[in-house]
Amino acid sequence: MSVKNVKKVVLAYSGGLDTSAIVPWLKDNYDCEVIAFVANVGQGDEELAGVEQKAINSGASSCYVVDLREELVNEVIFPTLKTGAVYEGQYLLGTSMARPVIARAQVKLALELGADALCHGCTGKGNDQVRFEGAFAALAPQLKVIAPWREWEFNSRQSLLNYLAEKKIPTTASATKIYSRDANLWHISHEGGEIENPWNEPSDQIWMWTKSPEQAPDKAEYVELSFEAGELKKVNGQAMNGVAAIELLNAVGSEHGVGRIDIVENRLVGMKSRGCYETPGGTIILAALKGLEALVYDRTSLKYREEVGLEFAQLVYDGRWFTPLKDALLAAATSLAAQLTGDVVVKLYKGNVTVAKRRSPNSLYSEAFATFEGDEVYNQKDAEGFIRLYSLASRIRALHAKKD
Repeated sequence: MSVKNVKKVVLAYSGGLDTSAIVPWLKDNYDCEVIAFVANVGQGDEELAGVEQKAINSGASSCYVVDLREELVNEVIFPTLKTGAVYEGQYLLGTSMARPVIARAQVKLALELGADALCHGCTGKGNDQVRFEGAFAALAPQLKVIAPWREWEFNSRQSLLNYLAEKKIPTTASATKIYSRDANLWHISHEGGEIENPWNEPSDQIWMWTKSPEQAPDKAEYVELSFEAGELKKVNGQAMNGVAAIELLNAVGSEHGVGRIDIVENRLVGMKSRGCYETPGGTIILAALKGLEALVYDRTSLKYREEVGLEFAQLVYDGRWFTPLKDALLAAATSLAAQLTGDVVVKLYKGNVTVAKRRSPNSLYSEAFATFEGDEVYNQKDAEGFIRLYSLASRIRALHAKKD
């Protein structure tokens, strides 16, 4: 589709500097109508305040704000938790998990409005361009995708500010912004500034949600989480939906300095980047789920779930949500998680989450078998034959070596 054939574009709009500049740029370069699409994924009222008027002031013909928080939790976050997915051992995939629901809603709006193109503000260096465009390709391959950062001549915040000034478009952005941040219900990420040098420790200016462990209360707090088939249903005995539960645990975890990580990760596009992430509620939920898994899963089931988790983390990070592989992996994890019903009490203290208590009707733990006291259910003499068979290959190998 040529530039001339683009008449109506739906832009993933945030109200930040980049997307504020994209609106007039699209009109200048494609001579098209621009419709702003804003996804409410729990980034907070401050970011959403006045966003419709901001989009109109930038030149958009209209602005749609769509609440996607329940979809994010129920269709992506909770299913992903069942897989135990953690990218490169630390990252709980906060940015990655939001992209499928945002892209899908953007496509839905574009099709409803008869648009012929989609636009995003992702840079040509990052992972998000792949995540968005991978989803677009799976859901609406007939729509043209416009990625201004891969087309325009701007190369700095100042050049974008100059362009907006030239167009007489108001903005609250400034050239002195240090950090690049992305927030949603699950987490907030931080990049740029002093942490671009991996030898620099993150300053207090980086963290926005969580207290430092040094500032956290000196007294531990206990929180009880109740799960049904791997999904969180109650916090401290109170039933609540997923959005409310995550919001509550974010607040509790932040108070105790829980959920901070500082990671140098491998981006999909090949480069390494350093990011600082805060995922307080997610860290609590995942710790509790793993505590429940230890009680319920047998050895081989747990090993397989861990393998699924590794593969699923890579899949989510790489933006392959709308694929048959996602469906297959999720089906396996969901099948295993049917056993994950029970209660877990976690202890929050100075940035740490530890499992204090756990119980489940599906527990495979038996005091009768595990006790160090006398029992009538386990004959220790039986272990001799098991060990002989278990080590048979080593025994035969050693006999061969001795014979040689």
